[in-house]
Amino acid sequence: MTRILRALEIGEDTIHVIVAVLLMALGLVLIIDTVRHIVIVVSGPYNLPVIVLTVLEEALLLFIVAELLHTVAIALRHRGALDPEPFLVVGLVAGIRRVLVVTGEAEQSFRWNPEGIELLILMLLILVMAITTYAWRRSMCLPSDRRPTESAAAVDSARE
Repeated sequence: MTRILRALEIGEDTIHVIVAVLLMALGLVLIIDTVRHIVIVVSGPYNLPVIVLTVLEEALLLFIVAELLHTVAIALRHRGALDPEPFLVVGLVAGIRRVLVVTGEAEQSFRWNPEGIELLILMLLILVMAITTYAWRRSMCLPSDRRPTESAAAVDSARE
């Protein structure tokens, strides 16, 4: 049984390392593509909204890959224990990225067309993920907040 568990741990670590290498390769390709894309946009006709939108979109995509790589590194460091908070951060960044793209591409006047409905859904999703992240952080802080003070520990030891 111990050999099977050890083999599973080695397999899990191997998969994490492969995912980390793939994410690093993806990050390098994205950096090169981001620089290329920004150079193309900047060298074209001056259009500030397009330049800003391109830089934001590409930078946030790089941030998502970096956050995923960080999460895999944590999983390797802590023997497969995944913390949901980095995934929530990735979801928040992806949602915000999409909101920026949709609003940047939208016309000046707002209508309840498919883009308006998409924005509403994205805003609700971002709100839910933000509340979930806040709740997760609060739940992780509670055990340390509920530690007995020295005086309470002294009272407890005096009772025994």
